[in-house]
Amino acid sequence: MAAEPSLVFTDVNERQGAFTRRVFLMGGVVAFGMFALIGRLVHLQILQGSKFQKLSAANQFNFRLVPPPRGNILDRNGKLIAGNRPSFRVMIETNEIKNIDDTLDQVSYILPQTLTSRRRILRDINQNQRSVPTIIASDLSWEDFSKVSLYANDIPGVVADMDEMRAYYYGGAFSHVVGYVAKISQKDMDKEKGGPEGEFNLLHHPSFRIGKSGIEKAFDRDLRGTAGGKKVEVDARGRVVAEDGEGSIAPVPGKDIVLTLDADIQQRAIDVFGQESGSAVMMDIETGEVLCMTSSPGFDPNLFVSGISNDAYKLLHDYDHNPLLDKALTATYPPGSTFKTLVGLAALENGFDPKTTHTCNGAFPYGNRVFHCDGRHGTLDLHGAIVTSCDVYFYQCALSVGPDKIADVARKFGLGQIFDIGIDGQKAGVVPDQAWKKAYFEKRQPNNTRWWPGETPSMGIGQGYTNVNALQNCVAVARLANGRKAVMPRLIKSIGGKPYKDTEFEDLPVDPAHIAFVRAAMADVVTSGTAARSGKLDLGPILMAGKTGTAQAHTYAAGGSRATLHLGWEKRDHAWFVAFAPADAPKYAMSVIVQHGGWGASSAAPKAREIMRMALLKDPEIQKRIVAVNPADLVDKPVSDVPDPESDTGAAPPPPDIIDNGV
Repeated sequence: MAAEPSLVFTDVNERQGAFTRRVFLMGGVVAFGMFALIGRLVHLQILQGSKFQKLSAANQFNFRLVPPPRGNILDRNGKLIAGNRPSFRVMIETNEIKNIDDTLDQVSYILPQTLTSRRRILRDINQNQRSVPTIIASDLSWEDFSKVSLYANDIPGVVADMDEMRAYYYGGAFSHVVGYVAKISQKDMDKEKGGPEGEFNLLHHPSFRIGKSGIEKAFDRDLRGTAGGKKVEVDARGRVVAEDGEGSIAPVPGKDIVLTLDADIQQRAIDVFGQESGSAVMMDIETGEVLCMTSSPGFDPNLFVSGISNDAYKLLHDYDHNPLLDKALTATYPPGSTFKTLVGLAALENGFDPKTTHTCNGAFPYGNRVFHCDGRHGTLDLHGAIVTSCDVYFYQCALSVGPDKIADVARKFGLGQIFDIGIDGQKAGVVPDQAWKKAYFEKRQPNNTRWWPGETPSMGIGQGYTNVNALQNCVAVARLANGRKAVMPRLIKSIGGKPYKDTEFEDLPVDPAHIAFVRAAMADVVTSGTAARSGKLDLGPILMAGKTGTAQAHTYAAGGSRATLHLGWEKRDHAWFVAFAPADAPKYAMSVIVQHGGWGASSAAPKAREIMRMALLKDPEIQKRIVAVNPADLVDKPVSDVPDPESDTGAAPPPPDIIDNGV
């Protein structure tokens, strides 16, 4: 019997239940996902919306550091000495390029590069932060800048723009006193650590330059200013699309500094020195303002702004006239016979009778030595000894006073001092006395700490251990000319429009009658003494008073000639002249040192004459007094060396060779 087929029935409710469960499960998953998504959107859009809005803006906008213009340096009359000028440059932004060598190769087709410049660029890139651009070329001509600008957009990371570069408008005339700026070194960077973050970023900027010497260094922070920021819109590759002027912060320029110097007088001093080596310093005897402070020859500070080459620096360094040495402040020299004014004053202050006479026969035997004079002056009193600059008289005058009393008066008149004029580099020199010698030789030559009597005559004529710089000698004659106050030199007139610090001058603790005696003798030096042929101003009633000096720079042979002009430059004596004018109503004082110049009367005095004439002719009050002179006679005359074999040398047998004269 055949089997009957079986029928299988599916429960409809069971199938519907399974579908429903799947729907609820998937719906729950979708609902949870939607809830999580909505919650995340709410969190991002509402709770953290402001944060991401800032991040978005940061991706769209960028801030570029804008260096501030460096403050100007001006002379007393507002003439620009150091300022800023436009400069075209090309930079590379390393954070926007992948291969530096390929980029530099592309640039080299437009601006050829030497191997040295290529190495310099790579070195700067390695030293800089990636966010800091590196300068490829600066101070470009308009033609080169135009070429680079035409193709810069096709080379990723290359930017051509205009910048400001430091400019020194008088070349080497102010090179030592104003100084120069240059790229910041790692040593400078270490000193700047700990400053504000914005300022630290400024130090890395390729345009930033730091003061390296003179006013530029001493007042660097005042001149530096405060950096600003430029808000720019950038694309995904970081290229600038537009600038947002409203979001930018303008930089604050550095403060302007006004000096007491007069650019015309300073330039005149440079002109009269020419290629000769030395210094000229001039002061107002009432205010102490320094009108002129030169060091010749100078150097062009513009060479250092972009970086001086090794060859150029070596030429400056190796030149025997040493243009890198500040001969007004750093170099010190024996003052020679200019020191006799203070020796005579010290004698008067200690009871010396100015009518005391001594007879000069050209030599003065003392102990086992013979001290020489450059002439045979006969019988002289103190006045005549100053006028003729007789060494024999001052050998004996110094012996009657002693080194301690001479040194005391010399210090009262500024010798051996460092003055607060705002800049570094001053050397105090040496004003010797018994205490100084004991302290100086105690460790060097313990058996030579005593002051020997034979050392005093040399001190009496400004030789021996005595060393001064040109500024100190100018201060000394300024105090003599003032007669009442211990005037101090001032170099800074104002900073940022505000007057620079000023101090009251102390009274000179010296008898005015004794000062008047010395001043009268200095007036006769120019009218009838050692500077009679070279120191006259030719300005009618306006006369100059002064004192010549010739400082020994090498050892004379026993019994040999005191003349040195026939010798090589480095063996010639140093020539000094100190002066004040007008002689009857002093207003300006100055000192001139001509390194290895020979005679003070024939080398230094003519230069002082021309510089003093410039100052007097610019003074309105002095102009009123010049009434009986043909205007044609007031035209600047060429400086000539006046041969004067009878001039004072201020020379004596040399002391032990232990003092660095800074030459």
